[in-house]
Amino acid sequence: MKKLNTLLAAAIMSVLGTAQAADHTLAMVVSTLNNPFFVTMKEGAEAKAKELGYELVVLDSQNDPAKELSNMEDLTVRKVNAILINPTDSEAVGNAIRLANKANIPVLTLDRGAAQGDVKAHIASDNVAGGKLAGDFITQKLGAGAKVIQLEGIAGTSAARDRGEGFALAVAANKLEVLASQPADFDRTKGLNVMENLLAAHPSVQAVFAQNDEMALGAIRAVQAAGKEVMIVGFDGTDDGKAAVAKGKLAATVAQQPALIGAIGVETADKVLKGQPVEKSIPVPLQVVSK
Repeated sequence: MKKLNTLLAAAIMSVLGTAQAADHTLAMVVSTLNNPFFVTMKEGAEAKAKELGYELVVLDSQNDPAKELSNMEDLTVRKVNAILINPTDSEAVGNAIRLANKANIPVLTLDRGAAQGDVKAHIASDNVAGGKLAGDFITQKLGAGAKVIQLEGIAGTSAARDRGEGFALAVAANKLEVLASQPADFDRTKGLNVMENLLAAHPSVQAVFAQNDEMALGAIRAVQAAGKEVMIVGFDGTDDGKAAVAKGKLAATVAQQPALIGAIGVETADKVLKGQPVEKSIPVPLQVVSK
């Protein structure tokens, strides 16, 4: 009987331990971990989660909305306490968020917003302001009326839309001449390939605004291969982007703080779970980094 009681007590403690662990589990769904920016964001979230005593489950959507939906289904089954999501697509993510809403799991978005679903808070840089900073920097260096090309991010993402909107404000204010604006999906290889074609079609281009550093780094290779002198401005402030600025290959990058976005995301989720009030939109500062 004594042995049975001991076994029963151990079983109860095990269940309680599992419940306690579940009560301290956050999840992070990332659009892709094949991008240094989002890897840094994940690392910032992991460090803050550890500091606050949470386990953080990280899932990679591989830039696929179907995979993203599957990830959210998995997390609702696991009954995590809160989900931080960096959407693959601001429109398509609505179905994934509604899954969590039905399971009464609070959702927060990071870097990219969601057009649908109940989101407790959105943590991101002011991408509109960042796009304008890039255009203003080009004007400062080359003067009003400069001939520019824009490499756009993934269509449908709030980051691509907002950075493009901010850049358009600078174009209008500074009378920049946009020779072309074409998506390269935030990807380095696509940035290279798209830039090669645009250089051939628009040899008079003076500057390029790439909506992230990965595309900017691809554009640098295309410009070098063509033997041209073209100013290139990126966005994100990744380690590779900053290194390219230091070497003089990239004129500037509008620097976000991905680690801080991840950390603030976890801090905000903690506040939501404790019933504390949070702002619906939480901006993270950015700045132009040039040599």
